[in-house]
Amino acid sequence: MRHYPEFIESLLSAMSTNSDAAAGQEGIREGSHVTLHFRLSLSDGQIVFNTFDDKPATIQIGEGQFAPALERCLIALREGDERSYQLGPDDGFGPRHPDLVQKVSKSLLDRYADPTDPIEPGDVVEFPTPDGQGGRVAGVFKGWEGGSAVFDFNHPLAGQPLKLDVRIIGLL
Repeated sequence: MRHYPEFIESLLSAMSTNSDAAAGQEGIREGSHVTLHFRLSLSDGQIVFNTFDDKPATIQIGEGQFAPALERCLIALREGDERSYQLGPDDGFGPRHPDLVQKVSKSLLDRYADPTDPIEPGDVVEFPTPDGQGGRVAGVFKGWEGGSAVFDFNHPLAGQPLKLDVRIIGLL
């Protein structure tokens, strides 16, 4: 059996150099600015959002521009990486909370709705937050129950299994 010590030594040297370069190229972490293509779809294949056919998105990790569960999928990825993730019903945008389906009196609704544009099931209506600090919260109108409007204040994708496809284009 022949030994090729020079070949093995050069191969090991090349592998060491490549891993040193890869180690020097940091992956995505908290605070990273990331340019990426992504597609978010429901378990039935319906696409919720897709940048692959248009301009890529640029986000900063940890700044609330992407749902925390989606950001966690990106951690440690590097430029050029492509991945697909399956997120369980409670993972992507959290579980549905029945207590976030609430009745709003017609009189309160009249204060915030446009009288020339009647609401229909599926419409999104914004309300001020109860704390009075100037925040806003959106609810999806579900219908009428007696003299009250029923709104769902859960995120529309809460409780939905999702698929996330990503391609990392750039990283700072």
